[in-house]
Amino acid sequence: MGEVWFYHLERSTLDQVLPELLEKTLARGWRALVRVREAERLDTLDERLWTWRAESFLPHGRADRPDADRQPVLLTTETENPNTAQVLFIVDGAELGPTDAFERCILLFDGRDDEAVAEARKRWSQVKATGAVCSYWKQDEDGRWSKAA
Repeated sequence: MGEVWFYHLERSTLDQVLPELLEKTLARGWRALVRVREAERLDTLDERLWTWRAESFLPHGRADRPDADRQPVLLTTETENPNTAQVLFIVDGAELGPTDAFERCILLFDGRDDEAVAEARKRWSQVKATGAVCSYWKQDEDGRWSKAA
């Protein structure tokens, strides 16, 4: 298992943070797989990635559409990795699933949601018990990310 990073969203929303992290992932030359729990969420994320900046978009596709294996960013509800992504993003409490194929797994959770925080703590303990390298990231007052653990 690669590194597992936990991002505690307190000052920004998932719709603000995810595109920025995906952009950084692509800049490294990596592919990304974004796993959500509910299929309905795919539509929202798909639209957000096309329109997140007026002057650009994030190239992406969906696993339930043709050419999924060619997409630099792939949105899915499944545990497969058809685009051979190096980074797995877990959002909305989706299952972590197998992680051996990934360099890094990033779990984003809403710090304003008590259930999401409790689930993230549980997952932290489970992942740490496997011997994986875990990092915990949170935002400061200015919205910058810092490693807290």
